[in-house]
Amino acid sequence: PDAIGWGRPFPQFFDTAKMNVVNEARGGRSSRTFITEGLWDRLLADVKPHDYVIIQFGHNDGAEINGEKIARGSLPGLGEETQDIDNQVTKQHETVHTFGWYMRKMIADTKAKGAVPVLFSLTVRNIWKDGHVERGSGHYGEWTRELAKNENVTFVDFTNFAADRFEQMGEAAMSALYPKDHTHTNDAGAELNARMVIALLTATRE
Repeated sequence: PDAIGWGRPFPQFFDTAKMNVVNEARGGRSSRTFITEGLWDRLLADVKPHDYVIIQFGHNDGAEINGEKIARGSLPGLGEETQDIDNQVTKQHETVHTFGWYMRKMIADTKAKGAVPVLFSLTVRNIWKDGHVERGSGHYGEWTRELAKNENVTFVDFTNFAADRFEQMGEAAMSALYPKDHTHTNDAGAELNARMVIALLTATRE
């Protein structure tokens, strides 16, 4: 496959005899659809006290809220606004909330299990302008940082750390890691992202 997230190679960097590392990420999901499809509840069922739960959303939250083929966007911002829809994809009535509402639910659920939520800003897309790579799509990084502060949880600025690294590598080298489109990495790109996640987690714990 030519589209692999960093969660897939991530466990190989740990001694799994001492630590259980689980990748429950699913491609194409927003904070909203990760919850509405039951993926979050499934993840939560396995969470134990003192576990760390890395939460990273945003790329798909800007998608259509209720399109004929795609209905996965969340409302923008951190507020309590809602929008009632008859979902064209699931054929169900649904109350859509903001990005912040879905993220707060995940944070609260994680804390309720006695576990530790860690919020990550977005992975970096292979979009360049004037020699600089894009640093986050929309306001999701800012919202995630603000949310972490409000909820008193750790925020990890993955976006700027990764963008700095990619700018050092250069556009051609980065493009080799994104063969399919500007969002999805190949094996080598996923592994590089996973290594950067570990570097940041290590720095956070020190």
